[in-house]
Amino acid sequence: MNCFQLVVFAAFVAAVGAGVVPAPAPLAYAAAPLPVAKTVVAEDYDPNPQYAYGYDVQDGITGDSKSQSEHRSGDVVQGSYTVVDPDGTKRTVEYTADPVHGFNAVVHREPLAAKAVPVAKIAPAPVAYAAPVPKYAYH
Repeated sequence: MNCFQLVVFAAFVAAVGAGVVPAPAPLAYAAAPLPVAKTVVAEDYDPNPQYAYGYDVQDGITGDSKSQSEHRSGDVVQGSYTVVDPDGTKRTVEYTADPVHGFNAVVHREPLAAKAVPVAKIAPAPVAYAAPVPKYAYH
């Protein structure tokens, strides 16, 4: 900063401090207007909804085994699903749901047939024999 710029700056600061040059007014912020609420009207209301679906997975590579089926008629839903648990049992859940009785489920568990697990064959440990000691007769 050269000498001339320093004098101009000092004069400006003095003028602002003396009230000759008004200080800038603080900025004012206004809140954004709120959005207008819109009324949502259900256009496609079905008083008696109906559907049915199901799937079945049987993956021999990963061992994943599960299925589900469900259907709905009005406010009543009925269905079931199966899954093989890690302990090897098959779990089947049958369920119903309606406005009068709520959700109800019945669980059935059944062991699956035991799979043959190959047993590792272990070779017998080698037996060490001591070499025969020759007997010499000394005369």
